[in-house]
Amino acid sequence: MAARTPTPRASRTAVDPANPADAPHLRAVVIGSGFGGIGAGVRLRQAGITDFVILERADSVGGTWRDNSYPGCACDVPSHLYSFSFALNPDWPRSFSGHQEIRAYLERVTDSHGLRPHLRFRHEVTEARWEPEHTRWRVTTTQGSWTCDALVSATGPLSDPQLPDLPGLADFPGQVFHSSRWDHDLDLAGRRVAVVGTGASAIQIVPSIQPKVGKLTVFQRTPAWVLPKVDRTISELEKRIHRAVPATTALRRAALFAARELQVDAFVRRPGLLKLVQRMAERHLAQQVKDPALRAKLTPDYRIGCKRILLSQSYYPALAAGNTEVVAAGLREVRGSTLVAADGTETEADVIVFGTGFHVTDMPIAGRVFGDRGQSLAEEWKEGGMEALRGTTVRGFPNLFFVIGPNTGLGNSSMILMIESSVAYLVEALTTLQSVGATALQPTERAQRHWNQRLQHKMARTVWTTGGCRSWYLTEDGKNTTLWPGSTSSYRRATRRIDLTEYELIKRQPAPAEKRRVTA
Repeated sequence: MAARTPTPRASRTAVDPANPADAPHLRAVVIGSGFGGIGAGVRLRQAGITDFVILERADSVGGTWRDNSYPGCACDVPSHLYSFSFALNPDWPRSFSGHQEIRAYLERVTDSHGLRPHLRFRHEVTEARWEPEHTRWRVTTTQGSWTCDALVSATGPLSDPQLPDLPGLADFPGQVFHSSRWDHDLDLAGRRVAVVGTGASAIQIVPSIQPKVGKLTVFQRTPAWVLPKVDRTISELEKRIHRAVPATTALRRAALFAARELQVDAFVRRPGLLKLVQRMAERHLAQQVKDPALRAKLTPDYRIGCKRILLSQSYYPALAAGNTEVVAAGLREVRGSTLVAADGTETEADVIVFGTGFHVTDMPIAGRVFGDRGQSLAEEWKEGGMEALRGTTVRGFPNLFFVIGPNTGLGNSSMILMIESSVAYLVEALTTLQSVGATALQPTERAQRHWNQRLQHKMARTVWTTGGCRSWYLTEDGKNTTLWPGSTSSYRRATRRIDLTEYELIKRQPAPAEKRRVTA
């Protein structure tokens, strides 16, 4: 007879949020099931911590790669580097894979690493509150509540779309949607379509829809530097070799990793080294756009790398097409079906697609997380912007751990590398707490302050600060709370071990009844 597999404790059902007094208690609750949440779940299980749930507000895993399904959606980081080191994939179809392949990869990792029993779909977190008297978090969702020792926020910076508040937009008679909420039922053939924004999403959307629409108007507030995207189909022979000799997949990943690490110095310490790369981008623009007036519109006035460098072979030809108009200004207002740019240009449209990015520097989950004094994380960060110790922990919020926290983003490499480092730090913290007999930890005020002072000192010389642009990496005050001013290797070293001298340890006090039994 086959052995019976025990049901994980994480399968325990949450209680009704209206009556949360008897909520089941877990070791950890993870919010989000993108790369961050799935990576956290895998590493928790590998560390022998199986008493956790992963809460997901949607109905499937995938995060960014579930939500973004717009035409042409693909990754701009090589596939073999944009994957977990513990789940190498020999079957990537292209050098830069599309959202469908990436989402399917996450589904496979979820299944192969036993995460299905831990997942709770359609559970949007409405509140997470630290209870000092119980030394635990209470997490309330749209479907139930739990308490837990540790709260892991893996919501990611590209999860909540940002839409501009434009006069007249509510009265626009056509269809309006954000690129991450694409309306696949809408036929764009022959329609007058306006794309607002020229970032990483728009650069893929524009060439994908340009051949089919009647007229395409692109509202460009700031032009982007664009380099050729050297993409190709990965041959069946390569895949067979990777399957037969797994070390070749690891070697390919290592080569891609090394190439990206070599580029870091130009971004963070010596921006002048980017001049050669900028000349390559200028040549790419000159080769693909012959009209000098259009070329002038598309030439940035800031140093390459200050904003994210975009990759495409088809973007410029789509902008130069006869049915495309580039308006070198942002969208200012909407009057019926007439769109008015900041420079006064007027154009008619049937559809508006916003490629205007996400809430990155004002993390939406922060308004729902409350710390040891009842303060929300949003309130804590209101004055100085997002800050954490080593990008993972925040004073006043014991046992709150971030995956892709403040200043852990990258401008030139794979976020999966940073995710794995922060998840390893999380597991190190939880196992260390257990070994020293403590329940929770929080950074000391001094450690958090010094970490962020050193970090911002390094940030001052990066291209993101000196490059002469205004990017989504910055707060309204101009502080970069998003990116890591170093290599992924340096972040891995910074999070390899937890230094308890940077933390205050908290022990759970026994209940009154327990105290009486001990003293009797």
